[in-house]
Amino acid sequence: MIGSARSRTTAVALAALVALSAAACSKSPGGSAAPATSGGGSAPAAVQLSGSVTFNQDNLAKLDAALKSALAGKDLSKVDIAMVVNVAADYWKAGQVGFLKGCSDLGISSGKCTYFAPPNGKLTEQNSELETLRSQGVTGYSISAIDPTSAAGTIHTDVQNGVDVLAIDSPLPGTDAASLYLGTPNYQAGFQAGTAMKQVLGGNGKVAVLVGSLTASNATQRIQGFEDALKGTSITIAQKVNDNLSASTATSDAETILANNPDVNGLYGVYSYDGPALAQAVTSAGKTASVHIVSDDSDAQTLQFIKSGTISGTVVQMPYQQGYTGAYLLAAEKVLGKDATMAIVKPYLDQDGSTLSSGVGLVTQSDLSAYQSLQSQLGIG
Repeated sequence: MIGSARSRTTAVALAALVALSAAACSKSPGGSAAPATSGGGSAPAAVQLSGSVTFNQDNLAKLDAALKSALAGKDLSKVDIAMVVNVAADYWKAGQVGFLKGCSDLGISSGKCTYFAPPNGKLTEQNSELETLRSQGVTGYSISAIDPTSAAGTIHTDVQNGVDVLAIDSPLPGTDAASLYLGTPNYQAGFQAGTAMKQVLGGNGKVAVLVGSLTASNATQRIQGFEDALKGTSITIAQKVNDNLSASTATSDAETILANNPDVNGLYGVYSYDGPALAQAVTSAGKTASVHIVSDDSDAQTLQFIKSGTISGTVVQMPYQQGYTGAYLLAAEKVLGKDATMAIVKPYLDQDGSTLSSGVGLVTQSDLSAYQSLQSQLGIG
């Protein structure tokens, strides 16, 4: 069975990953210094963060296998599903790969598996795509809603009309899609970012937070976790700035913050493009030696800045699993029904009873190669 084969492949990949990570973390802090960065002198003095690059693949592989077993012999010809994300960013390319692979493994044709990323991260773009999907007879979609509040009415109407809706990346509390969320436990991710910042700053400093939305639930949960991790330290939050899903705005905002607040020595970038944007701002300001960056997600540029030492660490999700398992869940809900699907899912949920974790980790300079190895094995490049 394909689900079982995938589980074995993932287990092998994870075993290799853990071995690589252990080898990387065992290196002495006295090894070679981080490479210099262009335009800003040497990178900040190395602080040995404790990275973690194992996720929740084994658990989800078991769920995928259980769902596929339940679907065996069933007619999937009427399944027409979509994955609708919140912005066209590198982060979501892994989600797209996972979604299309999930459809393929289930035998659903590519014409009935639609992936959509709003080119400019605009609510109007996302709403327009949902309207198109509706007119084409979509049976279910997963969504990272740009504005959960405005999405509530649309989701209610779709669910009432028999369309299955799955929250991914960011939960949808107070909506008809609140009963199941597939993605990162966002408070936990923010807490991990705050813990990393606490380590690199030594418990003292002033930090600015940049984020694509100050109202999206994934963002508010991450920021809360980040702030809670800093409690009991002398680190303060100087500013929280909304860059409105724009990398260029994030860069200019960071440049302004650094110019007006010379005592800011830490930056936390919450959205996937924020890490590279902040790294560029710090480099332009010539402050790579004095300002530490902790980011979220694993854009290609973010990983390059991890390699150079400009970004100290990045909290990573597994969007591949949000796509892959999301396809299985949407197919199961259409064919088996929501109640039967949730009965299969229940043993794999977190303690809150609604979160299906795709995992969370922290990539640092020492375990970068281990993380890239896992990406490669999943077909993400």
